[in-house]
Amino acid sequence: MSSQFSVDTRPIPPARLGRRGWLLAAGLLAAASATAQVHLPRLVSNGMVLQREQPVRIWGWAAKGEKVSIAFRGKTYQATTGPDGQWRVTLPAMKAGGPYQLDIKASNALSVKDILVGDVWLLSGQSNMETPMSRLRDKYPDVIAQAANPRIRQFEVPMSYAFQKPRTDVTGGKWIAADPQTVLQFSGVGYFFAKEINAKYQVPVGLIKDAVGGSPAEAWLSAEALRQFPAYEQQGAKYKDSLLVANTRQRESAAVADWYKQLYQTDQGEARGQQKWSAPGYDASAWATMNVPGYWASQTPLGPVNGVVWFRKEIEVPAGMVGQPARLELGTLVDADSTYINGQLVGTTGYQYPPRKYEVKPGVLKAGKNVITVRLINNGGRGGFTLDKNYQLTAGGQTLDLRGPWQYKLGATMPPTPGTTTFQYQPGGLYNGMIAPVLPYAIKGVLWYQGESNTGRAQDYQALMTSLIQDWRKQFQQPALPFLYVQLANFMATKSEPGESGWAAVRDAQRRTLAVPHTGMAVITDAGEWNDIHPLDKQTPGHRLALAAQKVAYGDAKVVSSGPLYQGMQVTGNRATLSFNSIGSGLVAKGGGPLQGFAVAGPDKKFVWAQARIEGKKVVVWSDKVPVPAVVRYAWADNPEGANLYNQEGLPASPFSTEPDPTTGATGRL
Repeated sequence: MSSQFSVDTRPIPPARLGRRGWLLAAGLLAAASATAQVHLPRLVSNGMVLQREQPVRIWGWAAKGEKVSIAFRGKTYQATTGPDGQWRVTLPAMKAGGPYQLDIKASNALSVKDILVGDVWLLSGQSNMETPMSRLRDKYPDVIAQAANPRIRQFEVPMSYAFQKPRTDVTGGKWIAADPQTVLQFSGVGYFFAKEINAKYQVPVGLIKDAVGGSPAEAWLSAEALRQFPAYEQQGAKYKDSLLVANTRQRESAAVADWYKQLYQTDQGEARGQQKWSAPGYDASAWATMNVPGYWASQTPLGPVNGVVWFRKEIEVPAGMVGQPARLELGTLVDADSTYINGQLVGTTGYQYPPRKYEVKPGVLKAGKNVITVRLINNGGRGGFTLDKNYQLTAGGQTLDLRGPWQYKLGATMPPTPGTTTFQYQPGGLYNGMIAPVLPYAIKGVLWYQGESNTGRAQDYQALMTSLIQDWRKQFQQPALPFLYVQLANFMATKSEPGESGWAAVRDAQRRTLAVPHTGMAVITDAGEWNDIHPLDKQTPGHRLALAAQKVAYGDAKVVSSGPLYQGMQVTGNRATLSFNSIGSGLVAKGGGPLQGFAVAGPDKKFVWAQARIEGKKVVVWSDKVPVPAVVRYAWADNPEGANLYNQEGLPASPFSTEPDPTTGATGRL
């Protein structure tokens, strides 16, 4: 690491130095000396978990050629910094244990305390891996209350991207041990996984949370791996121009700021010189009504308008709800809201995905008539209140249902918000900013939950993920690094007829990626929510990843780690007989009824729903409408509701198509 100061070290005649000169010179020399002192990457810090049973690298920086001494568990290791100012030592493989202390001496001395040795897992992907336990507190209150386990720890890597070159350190973060308060910061999927692994193997578990909401797979590839994908490589290459990035950010930010400025200037509900529409005494008797939840494009004459629509509901609050804390739940809103009760702002959220769960202070509610007002900004598409969510006000053990008619009025009409460049989603950026700095840290394996942002380009996904896995294994210098991932959950409205689906295509690409050695997949098409891209059930994916880890990472050959996986098809007459692996104790139709979710097509690729029956270890599929089956699909939909092929261990079959891969020609079997 080079000094930011340039210091002239020639002696200065005392006569030429006044008091201020001496202080300045001393300060510059002290600064130069400080930058030469040994320092550590943020991951190598108090509370860290080191990987057991494999060599562990410890590294840092100091002056060029400086000798560094590292003492750990009664042994001393020596290193000398290279021309780049970096030093590195390798500790021998250790058994699980701790806490330990690591002492480093050079021109200065450092100590890293409370170190455990156990298993370290890198958590990556997009928002469903990122989703913290704080979002899940209503679903898992007992789990959170019982989370006091100092042997489960997490380090959260802050979001950071870079295009010119890989970074050498993360931009922040610290190791935290799980307790009922800190666990709220943990990845939900990661915590449930760690909880099971810690309980089964009785070793400390360290989680490095390294995920970014909305990120596509290509953002996590190194420059070397991107060479296999010229279109993505070219897309990312232009952002190496830092001036272009700065100018683009400035221009786009100004356009968005101008949009919001115009919005506020034209919003009648905020107009100067008149009573605000959020005021409790405002007369809204002339407003129209629509049912909540719902979308104004389909329920009102407004149509698909963007801008601001105000909503208002008068409610009668009983005396028993007054004078104590309350909670207002408004599902999820599209897109951004400011919500008032009796004219007091009780919550605001800037985008559509977070559930609106606003805590209302005592004194806001009053006995009798109360007014809830929502100022709802819609940036694009259809705006409104998401269906099948909670819309209620709770206090004092009583709940008021807020569904039903609300008054509404258009405040301002605007074009959709100007588009912006999400730089962290560009190819290579997150690898350079967030993965490269972690590479020296020894890990047990990778947990990956991603794919939602690639459903529009599903044809690339298997190649991207195969390359990503190989790339990371090479960069971590662990050729057999276990790579376990979550298949996409069920999402969006169900459809009555078979059809094409980008979500199903990504799921099938994920299934086919199991052909890469030392991989495992958690199928969760039974754990999603049709109206939420962030399902609250994070225990199911955590548990199924733990099953995959037992087999792939811990070598338990007996564990049934997966539901049925399509293996091959034989056609006789109008019947297709499908074989599977990972059937465990046998195939079952969950719930005991007939098998559902199968579709079949002839050479014309026109799919129809099929009948299906389990025959021993196989499934026979047919339709009287298809005399010669060419392709069978299972659970091929955004939301394959009703698909019920499982094994007796209770694990669902992966969605699949028997047709060859459209880009590689590879068959659908594994």
